[in-house]
Amino acid sequence: MKLHFLDRSSHRDTSFTVKKNSYPYFLRIWHYHEELELVYVTKSTGTRFIGDSIERFRDGEVILIGKNLPHMWLNDEEYFAESGSLIAEATAIHFRQDFLGNDFFEAPELKNIRELIEKSRYGLKFENLNPKIKNSIQVLDKGTQFEKLMRFIHILKHLADHKHKTVLSSEGYLNTFKKTNNKNLDKIYEYIFNNFDKQIVLSEVAEIANMNPSAFSRFFKRINRKTFKEYVNEIRIGYACKLLSEHQYNITRICYESGYNNISNFNRQFKKITGKSPSQYLQHHKRS
Repeated sequence: MKLHFLDRSSHRDTSFTVKKNSYPYFLRIWHYHEELELVYVTKSTGTRFIGDSIERFRDGEVILIGKNLPHMWLNDEEYFAESGSLIAEATAIHFRQDFLGNDFFEAPELKNIRELIEKSRYGLKFENLNPKIKNSIQVLDKGTQFEKLMRFIHILKHLADHKHKTVLSSEGYLNTFKKTNNKNLDKIYEYIFNNFDKQIVLSEVAEIANMNPSAFSRFFKRINRKTFKEYVNEIRIGYACKLLSEHQYNITRICYESGYNNISNFNRQFKKITGKSPSQYLQHHKRS
């Protein structure tokens, strides 16, 4: 799963963009961008990937994604049927962290919004949100530029004050995907995402980083706060969770599809990372 950078920058005459998406299915690209993204899914189901969070999604959810946080909404298989009539719909708002200037949110009255924007770096899900706020998001493209701006600040204020927020991605994953000027590091992450379902040899990855294996291991742990092996296992188990949620393969098949060649090791790593066995995860997911 290759990570792509997308340009979501605003037009010259506006500080943020509002786009209503209505397609047979959402964009199937694991991507990130400089802009924050507020998404209201109005019609669709599938699996949502934000950082190392992998969860089912459905109509009505509202998500705030921070700067440079990788994400993707993957629709259920029936959305991709050639003769299908299903539609995936969502309203997406893209804006820069400083879209109103560097110091605007430093005002004491806007402290909660500032904290919301800071916390968005993990990805946030808003539970039991007032339908009026959802409607405000959906109709934000209406009116003059000034009216839209005032309504958008109003929306951010309500989201900031909302009590039922769930943090989606982990600190370790966030540190991994901070945008850097280290092209070798970017190549390492790309290599892992393209090859995690196969055998990955440490010496080959170290060569990409132009380091010897020992130096690379120390470097990787310092950057990611986990060993290279732990990181690869988390990516593999995350992918296994996705496959389990789709109910297409049995657990043994998923073990091999996720890059493991030993079912006992797969079960051990799965429980270590998720706290459940694959069968327990599958049963829990069927009930959710």
